[in-house]
Amino acid sequence: MSKIALITGGNRGLGRATALALIDAGVEVIYTHRGDPGPKIDAVDLPLTVGDLGSYGEFEIALRKVLADRFGRTDFDLLVNNAGVGHAGTIARTPVEAFDEMLGVHFRGVFFLTQRLLPLVADGGRIVNLSTGLTRFTGEGVYAAYASMKGAVEVFTRYLAKEAGPRGITANVVAPGPTATDFGGGMLRDDENVRAHLGALTAMGRVGEPAEIAGVIAALLGPGTGWVTGQRIEVSGGMLL
Repeated sequence: MSKIALITGGNRGLGRATALALIDAGVEVIYTHRGDPGPKIDAVDLPLTVGDLGSYGEFEIALRKVLADRFGRTDFDLLVNNAGVGHAGTIARTPVEAFDEMLGVHFRGVFFLTQRLLPLVADGGRIVNLSTGLTRFTGEGVYAAYASMKGAVEVFTRYLAKEAGPRGITANVVAPGPTATDFGGGMLRDDENVRAHLGALTAMGRVGEPAEIAGVIAALLGPGTGWVTGQRIEVSGGMLL
């Protein structure tokens, strides 16, 4: 029987790359999106606004229906909390509205969506939460709020690993470095000057590509990593060593 993965924010960027990597590995994929499902892939898409806790009940009903109707199951195996939103700004120039949106998506949403879905994760399942290399290094100093939310996710993941461990469920963090996606306006994908500047700070001499991050996520969800839990795995090409 194929494993079933649920990926939040799987319509673009790292989420889409992870969905494709898992499909290639023979995993059935369900992914969420906020409005635009993105280019068609061999997966089930469901709408979900991660920052809106009031929508979780309707989403759970839809998810249970997909699991039953398409897969003949009441649970799934792999959860990737990937959905994100970015706002750049110094501490002095971060507005409350931007802070609250990031809090809602990156931490409050991750915490309470996981709480809601954990009963549906099969025993022996895997959970991967997305963080950022910016929890270890400060970069240009304009991501204080974003990095702080991700730091909270890293602590949450360790507690989650402890709580879910008796069911054989692992929980880990993947923390990407600068990666060429459309996140934050797509600068790392499109601006050669930004790519060159940040790439020069890595041991590998370049920024990462989405498939390179997705490969690590897929490995953590794969058959050979069941003894890895509660860990933060940075995938940054050796950023600021």
